[in-house]
Amino acid sequence: MTTKLLLTFAICRLIVTVGLTVDPSELLLLGVDGQLSVDPFEVETASLDFGLLTRVEPMAVLHPGSADDIARLVRAAYISSHGFTVSARGHGHSINGQAQTSNGVVIEMSGGSRGSRLGLRKLDKPQVSVKEKHVEVWGGELWIDVLRSTLEHGLAPKSWTDYLYLSVGGTLSNGGISGQAFNHGPQISNVYELDVVTGKGEILTCSEEKNSDLFHAVLGGLGQFGIITRARIALEPAPQRVRWIRVLYSNFSTFTRDQEHLISLHGNPTSRKFDYVEGFVIVDEGLINNWRSSFFSPRNPVKISSIAGNGGVLYCLEITKNYDESTAGTIDQEVEALMKGLNFIPSSVFTTDLPYIDFLDRVHKAELKLRAKGLWEVPHPWLNLFVPKSRMADLDRGVFKGILGNNKTSGPILIYPMNKSKWDQRSSAVTPDEDVFYLVALLRSALDNGEETQSLEHLTNQNHKILRFCDDAGIKVKQYLPHYTTQEEWMDHFGDKWDQFYRRKMEFDPRHLLATGQRIFNPSFTSSSGTVSPW
Repeated sequence: MTTKLLLTFAICRLIVTVGLTVDPSELLLLGVDGQLSVDPFEVETASLDFGLLTRVEPMAVLHPGSADDIARLVRAAYISSHGFTVSARGHGHSINGQAQTSNGVVIEMSGGSRGSRLGLRKLDKPQVSVKEKHVEVWGGELWIDVLRSTLEHGLAPKSWTDYLYLSVGGTLSNGGISGQAFNHGPQISNVYELDVVTGKGEILTCSEEKNSDLFHAVLGGLGQFGIITRARIALEPAPQRVRWIRVLYSNFSTFTRDQEHLISLHGNPTSRKFDYVEGFVIVDEGLINNWRSSFFSPRNPVKISSIAGNGGVLYCLEITKNYDESTAGTIDQEVEALMKGLNFIPSSVFTTDLPYIDFLDRVHKAELKLRAKGLWEVPHPWLNLFVPKSRMADLDRGVFKGILGNNKTSGPILIYPMNKSKWDQRSSAVTPDEDVFYLVALLRSALDNGEETQSLEHLTNQNHKILRFCDDAGIKVKQYLPHYTTQEEWMDHFGDKWDQFYRRKMEFDPRHLLATGQRIFNPSFTSSSGTVSPW
């Protein structure tokens, strides 16, 4: 009864605020399982994200108890005379307010402690099919919980992100990439089926065979076409352990040549390729160990000052080989054979072994340490770029050795290649027009510690300089987790895909209700006179 009274109050507030034409009693009669809240704490939480760069308060927050709750809410927005917007929020790990809205309702897909406190029923846990090698998951499920559920059956998803405390729907709306992407492709290339609530409030099941246009639109679609409420994810047998290796390079061309060689082995048998290929740029010694993964042992320090770097910059290659107890006897030989042709600095090799789940969840351990020091909930002016292989040397000279130079920074700078063939071009995601492209991810944290080079203003200006350098040099980068403020910039971002993107938007979210925090489309609603006007 309390839940229904609160829901009635929240919907009435929406009626007063935006002219919602749906009688709240109608929604109550539909048997809403969750709660629509206007509690100031809930609104404040939904107004922030991991980036801490923007703050936009919604009018209300929905904690759904089912996909039907989400469909009812979106349908109410779709049929209302003045309308309101709806944004799905997973773990709140966006950077620039992509999951925020000031004119409507934020749906807290991942629930968390709030749902438990309200006494809401837990949404169905991941359902694993051992025979079919797939798992059915709620769109707000965190990947760490998906992993734990599948490992109970000796299985695991094929492709990951480096950080597992992200929602399934959130990463599938963007891409979902890590060091396995060269081999298995991004997470959006490893999905069999989805349930999606469109901008019309319809719940549609989609796949390669059924509602295929919606299926491909939603994958990498930045939340523009629907809210993912269920996903069927591909699984494979999970390894038990990981051999994790780091080596250093002082020469950029040697570094990239070795990385590109390793990802070219993706078609080889398992014994003749690595399972994970990543790397990062070291522009100062503090980055040899960073929040992303403490790796090198204090007993075996790797001193950058002892290695003559080219231009003061070093490059670290990270590679892993998965194995089981049954294959432990051959792991040394397989790793040795794969590393034989690489040209890293011999004295820089560092190796460790650990359980598979510990490797995948390595970032979370560092997160806990930073939280304890008050260094996690700080602004994160991240910049993620896809860069064509042919222009990486220019980027190295202009950015790593130029704009960044020897500045002390706070966070890793990832750099690793991917095979375009592993990305389904029918999805909404966009990548450079070359067979091999790199992710360059500047994952810096802004710290208020008195050091100018670590301030939010300095790091933000650096990001602008990097983008300006790429533009001036004619390097056709594509932003991953993109952020633009004008539709013209978005049109340039999507390039040849824009017409298709726009058509899909008009089909699946014609009133532009969803994910307005992306700033791609302005919401438009039919007025009493019958005309369509922008919000």
